[in-house]
Amino acid sequence: MVHELKVPDRILMGPGPSDVSSMVLRAMSTPLLGHLDPEFLEIMNRTMELLRYVFETENALTVPMSGTGSAGMETAFVNFLEPGDRVLIGVKGLFGQRMADVAGRLGADVHTVEEEWGRPIDPARFEEAIRRVKPKVVAVVHAETSTGVRQPLEDIAALAHDHGALFLVDCVTSLGGISVGVDRVDIDIAYSGSQKCLSCPPGLAPVTVSERAREVLRGRGRKVQSWYLDLTMIQEYWGAERFYHHTAPINMIYALHEALRIIREEGLVERFSRHLRLGRALQAGLEAMGLELLVEEPYRLPMLTAVKVPEGTADAEVRGTLLARYGIEIGGGLGALKGRIWRVGLMGQSCSPKNVVLFLTALEDVLRERGMDLPPGAGVARAVEVMEEGAH
Repeated sequence: MVHELKVPDRILMGPGPSDVSSMVLRAMSTPLLGHLDPEFLEIMNRTMELLRYVFETENALTVPMSGTGSAGMETAFVNFLEPGDRVLIGVKGLFGQRMADVAGRLGADVHTVEEEWGRPIDPARFEEAIRRVKPKVVAVVHAETSTGVRQPLEDIAALAHDHGALFLVDCVTSLGGISVGVDRVDIDIAYSGSQKCLSCPPGLAPVTVSERAREVLRGRGRKVQSWYLDLTMIQEYWGAERFYHHTAPINMIYALHEALRIIREEGLVERFSRHLRLGRALQAGLEAMGLELLVEEPYRLPMLTAVKVPEGTADAEVRGTLLARYGIEIGGGLGALKGRIWRVGLMGQSCSPKNVVLFLTALEDVLRERGMDLPPGAGVARAVEVMEEGAH
């Protein structure tokens, strides 16, 4: 006998997925429509418009790709690189490395600008590399999920365009939590995922493409290597032509539409302010407990905080206790930081004062149980102080 599916209650405070509103879950249970039904086509139109709002762009080609954030990454590279094209990629964490891997598999001539994990890349280093490499595409990760680093974009965008390159940005963790500003920054290609600050289940990868990049797409010398991710065809399904390409994940589109509607209702300014205020509160609380953060203050992401695991503390044991005792999920380190950091997320629906206080209380309990001499209640007291300061 196969039993009915049951899952435990969790508070998702890792690097993704984030908690999802009950309204989004209800939207997912809405009855199916055909993927060319006039009512569904109207939902597609509204979803594109809401995505433009969150990306802060007027780009006509702004669509959710069928697949997770990694499908967004593949879409970005497979459509704009051909074998032999030069690409310059900023690598300061695991997802910069993944960009380079994806581009290399396409036969591109891959060059990198690398920085120590936990630090942003100095734009001056990009300038030297761009002059030397003369790339077709310059690519960076805006919010590096493996480290919690925010990469400033404006100077790199200007350098890329001054040298005739397209500017490609990974916004998987940043979209909906901090300003991406596609039009303001002048980003040519950006992609994200539905499961982080958008607070939608994983399964869609929002992508937006500038008119400059669309001209490059139209001028390709050969077909896009991936049929499934070929924007030259997908834009005709999402555009006025409505040519069939593949059956859209209809209920996931419902969910994304509702998640984006919730963002629109809150307002971008208010949403960014909430993430910033609560992210600062969490970080201040952790430091008040005597814990050390990986990233320097000016470059910390508000929605993802990397905390150094105290010496002598078992990384996985602490995470396991938080999950078993309190139902709180946080992430461990990846790659070079495996076993050295915890990654604590405050994304979208998960970004709440209650979660900040609960997590700091639970972490103090677990660490004190393991012999750490922590000032009782100092983390929560400092976090609440910062939250109250930010509310005025």
